[in-house]
Amino acid sequence: MKDLFEKIYRDKGPLGKWASQAEGYFVFPKLEGQISNRMKFQGKEVITWSINDYLGLANHPEVRKVDAEAAAEYGSAYPMGARMMSGHTELHEQLQNELAEFVNKEAAYLLNFGYQGIMSTIDALVGKDDIIVYDVDAHACIIDGVRLHMGKRFTYKHNDVESLEKNLERATKMAQQTGGGILVISEGVFGMRGEQGRLKEIVELKKKFNFRFLVDDAHGFGTLGATGAGAGEEQGVQDDIDVYFATFAKSMASTGAFIAGDQEIIDYLKYNLRSQMFAKSLQMTLTKGALKRLEMLRTMPELKENLWKIVNALQSGLKNRGFDIGTTQSCVTPVYLKGSIPEAMALVRDLRENHGIFCSIVVYPVIPKGLILLRMIPTATHTLQDVEETLDAFDAIRERLDNGTYKRMSAALMAAMGE
Repeated sequence: MKDLFEKIYRDKGPLGKWASQAEGYFVFPKLEGQISNRMKFQGKEVITWSINDYLGLANHPEVRKVDAEAAAEYGSAYPMGARMMSGHTELHEQLQNELAEFVNKEAAYLLNFGYQGIMSTIDALVGKDDIIVYDVDAHACIIDGVRLHMGKRFTYKHNDVESLEKNLERATKMAQQTGGGILVISEGVFGMRGEQGRLKEIVELKKKFNFRFLVDDAHGFGTLGATGAGAGEEQGVQDDIDVYFATFAKSMASTGAFIAGDQEIIDYLKYNLRSQMFAKSLQMTLTKGALKRLEMLRTMPELKENLWKIVNALQSGLKNRGFDIGTTQSCVTPVYLKGSIPEAMALVRDLRENHGIFCSIVVYPVIPKGLILLRMIPTATHTLQDVEETLDAFDAIRERLDNGTYKRMSAALMAAMGE
């Protein structure tokens, strides 16, 4: 019999094998200072494009004031216990009601964390006889939620409605045999590519197929739609989304999440979401802070306007300079380049050390081999000067990538890794 840990010693995984070269710099980096457009990395100021603080609320003085007052009034523990037992308050109810109204749903329910919340929602919505059909590029939290499902599941090609329709035909035949139902899952905005999910086209398929629709709108909530209510509002189909999910970790610059839908659906979920039934309630400091943040989303449209001024300047500037930013339809701004993982390391080090630009690097296995993805998150705190400096830096690193500078710089690393 093998030692359970033998595989750990033998194979660190596609990312883990780079740990000795990457940890502390390329992965698990330590950004310092207040969350803003410019922070410090290893003692140097950098323009920061890796913080999901879309609306710039993380260090807004009104937000910090309310957070501090809530901490002084309630401490960091209150309320103790799960919501069903001893962790329920009027402020939790107030926040749920205001969130439901904001996203145009009958009811909402707070979740402690987005990742575990969406997993638990999927788990509660389906039984062993039901079938899940979901986008192949869905976020890891959705994939992990689907893994909990004891029944059948199918993936459809990313944002491919024809592929979805074919899989709905398969799912329908299977559901007729099992006596179950069908749950379709998409994201409102796909966080890596920045593309909006094809929610409108998916909703149209309800005329042909009998299914319920769950949307994870983590990146759309607060950034898309006339009022900021998300991708469903942007595409005019919010009413047709059966279960709407969003997190506080992006536009709300906090911790927590919520689901929203018809009252009866939410009532069912709040009595069956294991991650909420058996976990501590969202702390009062976060709950009261979220009420303030939501108020600002509703009453300060200039936050979203400032965000999109920066988004449009950055994305149009990159396109005008010939960079491939894919088909993003959101604030998420991917820049696709060609190169190996060692070349990507050399490129990012150059960006940070010589140009003062900090953005996230994404490589295989998250994206195909031979591609480098620099993922940028514009925020309302960025300036047009930040954009111009970044565009000039990107021109410089592309030239060095194309002329082989980074390949030569990475040769020693490649040899050390036996690549």
